[in-house]
Amino acid sequence: MRTLAVLAIAAFAPSISLAQSAGEVERCFQNPAACSQGGGGGAAAQAPAGGGGGQAARPTAPAPDYTTVPQSPEPDRRKIQESLRTLDKYNGPIDGNLQSNATVKAIQDWQKGRGTNPVGKLTPQEAQQLNAEAARTPIRRVDPSTQTATAPSTPTPLQPPTKSNADALKELQARLAERRRAAEPKAEAATQSLIRDLKAYVAADGKGVAGEQFAGFAKWYADTKAAGGTVGEIAPVIDDYGDAKAGAAVASEVLIETKKGASNQSQCLVFAWIEGRPRKNPQVFSCDDVAGVEKWKTDQSLKSAWR
Repeated sequence: MRTLAVLAIAAFAPSISLAQSAGEVERCFQNPAACSQGGGGGAAAQAPAGGGGGQAARPTAPAPDYTTVPQSPEPDRRKIQESLRTLDKYNGPIDGNLQSNATVKAIQDWQKGRGTNPVGKLTPQEAQQLNAEAARTPIRRVDPSTQTATAPSTPTPLQPPTKSNADALKELQARLAERRRAAEPKAEAATQSLIRDLKAYVAADGKGVAGEQFAGFAKWYADTKAAGGTVGEIAPVIDDYGDAKAGAAVASEVLIETKKGASNQSQCLVFAWIEGRPRKNPQVFSCDDVAGVEKWKTDQSLKSAWR
């Protein structure tokens, strides 16, 4: 009888194993994030109690959200195209079609200029930053196609021929591009110095010159930590640079990733200051606070090399 019982248990063992495997497959299909990284059942996903040198698997970051923006209301999609046109990236119709070839190429050009992956699609955070950047651009493009064509005047010795709007725009863009190339190294050095201070402040858990100079950042860091969040990647984009009444003025958009549990979020802040040791007149703004940033520039009498 004992022999028959052993044989019966052995016969049912493969069925039990198969049932567990099917349940595991179904669980992975319904919730991929719950699957362990080496295969196997739920027990294999737990760290061994006795040590053994194993490390807990880190949660993978969620994929970028490229579906929300194309499904947003038409006025929001039109605004993105208008922002691209303001930044001289887009010449097509304002029809809200973010999947047209012209719009995709314009988004790619904008992303390349920021040093990000030129996928031609926007996450909600990128759409917000694009609109904010366009709102801070005082120069608006002149569309030559909207100008009334007139017969060219006959030049006389006392009256040189006049330039068209298109030629005047090209000359202005060339001058601005030359000024930007000349200022780029200094602006980049100032921004990278700020990023080093911000990372040092985070590494020291809230201590350092970044918090002493930018009180708004110190408060944001303290609030983030109190809410159980941690600071991850810090990536800058130079927003503006030029001569101010007290020295070289810098405004830099900084995208800061925060993690809380398994969720990741991004916070966009604008750091503005006058170069010096220490930095002068430092301020921190939300990227949405366009009016606050522009008022700071006006108060500093900033003569931009970017525009």
